[in-house]
Amino acid sequence: MTIAERHIEASTTSGAELIASTLKGYGVTHVFFMESVLRQTLIRLEELGVKRVLAHSEAAAVYMADGYARIARRPGVCLAQSVGAANLAAACQDPFLGKSPVLALTGKKAPHAQHRNAYQEIDHRSMFEAVTKFNAAVETFEQLPRLLRQALREAMSGSPGPAHLDIAGGFAGELIETATGVSNVIVDAPFTSYPTHRPGADVDSIARAARLVTAAKRPVILAGGGARLSDAGAAIRRLAEQHAIPVVTSLNAKDIIRGDHPFSVGVIGTYSRWTANRTVHEADLVILVGTQTSDQVTANWTIPAVGTPVIQIDIDPRELGRNYPNTVSICGDARTSIEQLTEALQEPVQRQAWTERWRALNTEWDEAYDGPCTSDAMPIKPERLCREITEALPENGILVSDTGYAGIWTGALVDLKYERQDYIRAAGSLGWGFPASLGAKCAAPDRPVVCFTGDGGFWYHMSELETARRCGINTVTVINNNSGFGQCIDAIHRNYGSRPGHPTDLYEFRNTDFARIAENLGCIGMRVTDPSDLQECLSQAFAAERPVVIDVVTDQAARAPAPWFPAN
Repeated sequence: MTIAERHIEASTTSGAELIASTLKGYGVTHVFFMESVLRQTLIRLEELGVKRVLAHSEAAAVYMADGYARIARRPGVCLAQSVGAANLAAACQDPFLGKSPVLALTGKKAPHAQHRNAYQEIDHRSMFEAVTKFNAAVETFEQLPRLLRQALREAMSGSPGPAHLDIAGGFAGELIETATGVSNVIVDAPFTSYPTHRPGADVDSIARAARLVTAAKRPVILAGGGARLSDAGAAIRRLAEQHAIPVVTSLNAKDIIRGDHPFSVGVIGTYSRWTANRTVHEADLVILVGTQTSDQVTANWTIPAVGTPVIQIDIDPRELGRNYPNTVSICGDARTSIEQLTEALQEPVQRQAWTERWRALNTEWDEAYDGPCTSDAMPIKPERLCREITEALPENGILVSDTGYAGIWTGALVDLKYERQDYIRAAGSLGWGFPASLGAKCAAPDRPVVCFTGDGGFWYHMSELETARRCGINTVTVINNNSGFGQCIDAIHRNYGSRPGHPTDLYEFRNTDFARIAENLGCIGMRVTDPSDLQECLSQAFAAERPVVIDVVTDQAARAPAPWFPAN
């Protein structure tokens, strides 16, 4: 046994004992599941002190595990029976896109029942292939310890992501659960939290990058989700402060730098502040740190312009130069590589003209949105709601954002004021926000957790209010309630043009009082129509000892900040 491993001795171990003890050994405190699956494992997990959270859908269980993993920096575990495997796989898209180490466990029929039209049985592995890093079937007890260990290693290592094990034996995997054998439970200590390793960059790449940074007149740092996964915020801030380099982030990395930090410019891309887009467009050197340079981050690959000198840092060599030819490629852990680059730079460089330029853009943004953010209009302007959340979010608060307009509103107009605040958001699946916030709260029960979603997103998994109340998961859910899919309205009307018809059929819902629904489910519900009541409602919500829903009636005509694109 090496220092990097811990063995739990067991001369005779059942499959259930092996699974439960392994998950406990990796620091898992909660599992999220739909009945019926791995029942003996769930019973043993209770005996080991791991909390079981029964959800109302497989998708919600995945999203809870995802939110848990992103905050705990440990594996998030979700389980479903055979017929629920397809739903579990569909929901794994979000942790796959969001680089979150979710372990999905499904039960399937025993080998003798495969390919015989068994009830509710289809091929599970193929459905998970596109949304996992590791995907395997467990057919025998002898395979279990090796495959379970490998699934956890793959989920947690490098650029994290989901893993899936399909466990044989009836709907619930009983065959493997009840099988016994001689096995030691092995816990690989480096793989119990991420990042599992911090590989450094080669010296020549760092030296070439340092020369580029020194020579640049208008450099900018663009930090992505990989910087957050690496916990590189402090290293990036140090580099920015010492060498007068502004920092923009992807939405996934919003929390690595405070909104009021002297070198913060905001979120870039299509869900963004135009200040960030314009700053990167005007830069003569872009330092890409842990970003996949997706269309959302780069405003459809227009920012930075192709041809701009680029230093790209990523732990995954496949990402280096994928969308932007690199001037210098640095393969390594984001935090370690940034620390190496900072050490390699000589005297700090003062870039007064460049600093004045991007700070002027920040001032222009602040002036443009000060009015909407302080508006007393009714229906309430979402800008005002964002300002109130900025002021009310506790110093150690966690903000969980849904996608769509929720991502734009929070990304552009909610400022994180403290370094201990966290921000996580959906990687694309509308409705993710509320169940993910429950998982985040399970990971950090002593921290305030706020979910920001719209009514369109909340409808997806509203039933999990019952889960929150039953399990004592006391989150605060703020619903930007404009009775429709606000992000779609303009595009729908453009498509209709002057043709007759009913465009509202495509985006509008009935006006619903979600506060009353919350109350009926045993939670606390507050309905807000006057912006002057927001501060008090948020204050009461953070002090409550039950799940809280704040249903904020907002203006359907409000439009989130539009991204800035370079002129053709």
